[in-house]
Amino acid sequence: MTHIYSFAPLTTPSAEILILGTMPGEVSLAKSEYYAHPRNAFWPIMGHIGGFDPALPYAERVEKLLVQRIAVWDVLQGCVRPGSLDADIERETAVPNDFASFWVAHPHLRRVCFNGATAEQLFRKQVWGMLPDTAVGVDYVRLPSTSPANARLSFAQKLAVWQAALSLA
Repeated sequence: MTHIYSFAPLTTPSAEILILGTMPGEVSLAKSEYYAHPRNAFWPIMGHIGGFDPALPYAERVEKLLVQRIAVWDVLQGCVRPGSLDADIERETAVPNDFASFWVAHPHLRRVCFNGATAEQLFRKQVWGMLPDTAVGVDYVRLPSTSPANARLSFAQKLAVWQAALSLA
């Protein structure tokens, strides 16, 4: 098996919210776009919350998030994973992204939202102990995965949870 690698973060220095996935799936890797699978609910959810058309070109959708001070990244920089399911990640091959440097470059972070349980579990296991002191006061929230593999919640249910979590009021 060959290693697969995540993308650079979608971010701005003024980011207040960081949404963390685990590792892009096969369709996303092929398109070099976060959440590119047509049945993934991420962009429809973000479009609803942010008031933009989720069918906009990728660069425009990204800009809409950044204007709202929302950053997107993955917990893992690389791993071995056949297919697209988080459950298939070979844990001993998982290499986390450099979150210590990310925190230094993003002093306004107030909340980290995990796109699913695996993202949170890997973050807590592989990243938590390497974070700077400034990461202590940040809110950490696990959200239901937007993956089409997560069919236990309806779109409306996912949207309600995501909408509440992305509100910093």
